Amino acid sequence: MKHEIREILYMHVQASERFVISNGMSFWEFVNSLEKPLQHLLLLKHDYSDTQFNLNVALDYVPSEGVVKFIKQDVRAYGEFCWIDFQEEDSLDELSGMELAELLYLGHMKHHLKQPFFSKLHNQFVYLSQDDGWFSKIYYRSLPMYYKMLGSLISLKLEGLKTDRTWFGLRKKRDLPIIPVEVLEKLSAMLSEGVVFSLKHAIETRVKMEIPIWVVGDFMNMDDMLDHYHELQKQEPDAYITFLWKTKEWSIVLNK
Repeated sequence: MKHEIREILYMHVQASERFVISNGMSFWEFVNSLEKPLQHLLLLKHDYSDTQFNLNVALDYVPSEGVVKFIKQDVRAYGEFCWIDFQEEDSLDELSGMELAELLYLGHMKHHLKQPFFSKLHNQFVYLSQDDGWFSKIYYRSLPMYYKMLGSLISLKLEGLKTDRTWFGLRKKRDLPIIPVEVLEKLSAMLSEGVVFSLKHAIETRVKMEIPIWVVGDFMNMDDMLDHYHELQKQEPDAYITFLWKTKEWSIVLNK
């Protein structure tokens, strides 16, 4: 299936609780932006049929050998789509009733009772979403994992737009490296407020490319976020991610 590349990316980081709210990132983009492949996936909310079933937790899961097929699915059709990764299949049999209650609460309420990193599962993520690409709330075991994913994600999205549009009219092939963690960490204060990266308004010349960033605030309702962003984009961006073609280097330019 062809994967839609959304032209804006909203990210709001809650560092203290290790989760990130986003709009504009699909499940396929997330998985393909991770540093390491996912292992098994315990499905909390889904509509996928090719699964296995664990009796202890009475939930479906996707074994590691089925993940590649799974990530090709149109999960947007599922509506609610929530999962947690885990390392060993036998670990599902070791989960207690209280741990199962925490998992079910995560899938139902899209929030945690306790920090949702289970020693028995060794999970790296908790992925909670609605209408794939519209709203996601993802817990990360460590924030450097998030910044690594984000650096790859932005490059991946730009490559996708380049394929569709040949760099907004420029036809010369140009490869983009992943944005380094240390560059994106300079945006940590802005990300804690909530920002939009506008790929649609990326500016490219023969010397560099600039992706504008607007600080839009903390939103759970994505319609409200987009309304506010459309007002703000009439103003100068708060920052740019800049890539120099000659040196192949990324940097952050702050306007304020």
